[in-house]
Amino acid sequence: MLLHTTTWGEGDRIALLVHGIMADHRTWRRVGPALAGRGYRVVAVDLRGHGASARAGAYTAHDFADDLVETLPGGADLAVGHSLGGLALSLAAARLAPRRAVYADPAWNLPAGEDGYRGELFAGFKAATREAVAAMNPRWDAEDVGIELETLKVWDETTAFGLEPLAGTDLLPPEPVVPSLVVLADPSRLVSAERAALLRERGFEVRTVRGAGHTIHRDDFGGFMAALEGWV
Repeated sequence: MLLHTTTWGEGDRIALLVHGIMADHRTWRRVGPALAGRGYRVVAVDLRGHGASARAGAYTAHDFADDLVETLPGGADLAVGHSLGGLALSLAAARLAPRRAVYADPAWNLPAGEDGYRGELFAGFKAATREAVAAMNPRWDAEDVGIELETLKVWDETTAFGLEPLAGTDLLPPEPVVPSLVVLADPSRLVSAERAALLRERGFEVRTVRGAGHTIHRDDFGGFMAALEGWV
């Protein structure tokens, strides 16, 4: 599926941005312009079922990855994926072949069990109120809370059910197919300290943004950009 894209900047270098579940390109409202200011042409997608991209009958991790390959240019200088976007990017990395990849709190291990990942619970966020979004994300500013409400309106909540088969599955890549940085929340529910150590053993660089929640670039934009130093 060809995805809707949004572009910032006209630089010679290309950066790709892939958002997480429930979001769309607007989650990168500060990151996109910041990278454009560093000389990148920044291309951000709306994943299938999100934003202005089409709805679909299937929402598997491989569907999301295949869409990235169909839509985005190969050989970009930088590719950044958050959460579900990080998982999709890792599955597409060998085909997209960016020069560098950054995985922001990637969904490489969705918790299983009674308190684990459930599509029904995530789908319920479709009806979240402003007060609920602000309470869940106390470090977000009012603009990001408003954007979240707008993205929820156009989000196909059935995307949440497509990820249920992955709950409890260890999806850590066996190796980085391109030089790769993993930026983690503090703490990360998706990449434990033990798995972070394993990623380092496998050749990934791993950095943590202290005190940041899962959506690192919205919780602590300055900390997120600082964590990218040497990679952008």
